[in-house]
Amino acid sequence: MQSVTPNESPVAAASAAAAAAKAKLQEKKRQQQLALARERISYPFWFGGSASSLAACVTHPLDLVKVRLQLRSGDAPKNMSGTFMHIVRTQGPRGLYNGLTASLLRQMTYSTVRFGVYEDLKARWTPEGSAKPSLPLLIGLSTFSGFLGGISGNAADVTNVRMQQDAALPPAQRRGYKHGLDGMFRMLRDEGVQSWFRGVWPNSTRAALMNASQLASYDTFKSMLMVYTPLGDTTTTHFASSLLAGFMATTICSPVDVIKSRVMSTSHKQGIVHLLREIYAKEGITWMFKGWVPAFLRLGPQTICTFLFLEAHRKGYRRFMGLEN
Repeated sequence: MQSVTPNESPVAAASAAAAAAKAKLQEKKRQQQLALARERISYPFWFGGSASSLAACVTHPLDLVKVRLQLRSGDAPKNMSGTFMHIVRTQGPRGLYNGLTASLLRQMTYSTVRFGVYEDLKARWTPEGSAKPSLPLLIGLSTFSGFLGGISGNAADVTNVRMQQDAALPPAQRRGYKHGLDGMFRMLRDEGVQSWFRGVWPNSTRAALMNASQLASYDTFKSMLMVYTPLGDTTTTHFASSLLAGFMATTICSPVDVIKSRVMSTSHKQGIVHLLREIYAKEGITWMFKGWVPAFLRLGPQTICTFLFLEAHRKGYRRFMGLEN
């Protein structure tokens, strides 16, 4: 039987620990390289619109409450819970989904374009051997694609705002759109094609800000979490990244969101400068963040759901195409 010196056991333990640490580091690098390789995969153009539509089905009641608060008048409830209960009490639970068809139509146009164009441009502008372009370039690409998405989805967005607000109007002023397409074609017939582009500039500006603060920040937070934490490309990473992106998007877009809702809810022409003066005179500087809490409670879950659905789309696609590993 071989004799063992007293120093052999500690040396062997240290050597084993070093080997384990090296193996762990190599595995982490392998996972990071795998995640970066997945970022280079070209996914179908419509994934963003599909994921956003599924998210809209979950978060539509919160979007409805946000619009009602932004457009409230008279003795309408002043807070989120009061508005929520008022809708349920006067219209029943189905009232929380007023305008859902227009919301889905909006996501199928606006979100399909903003996600699709962004991912296509990102793939074209990503340098070889790199996972993503720089943050400034990501912001520029997402701003441009968001602006295009805002224009493409403006008609559905006008219809969506009107359908959400309709039940809160006096009976004589209600438009009574049956669904999203009915609302779009009735606007075309009664108000002309310009009605499809009502508020298009504040809406497109908001869409550009939304994309820049949502998509670019999500990609950035996701990359940081994968590189600087042991989380990897997991659902936890997707959840945390989308939550942070939702917070940023709500704060940056809040002022433009208020203006967009005010412009789209009216049928008469009113300049944005005049509208800003009127709002500031009545409400002061606080108008910029009116409805921020319900906006975040809507946009936070909406952002989380959108990116979780989007990542599920991507994972399913990789498995179907045999690209998972």
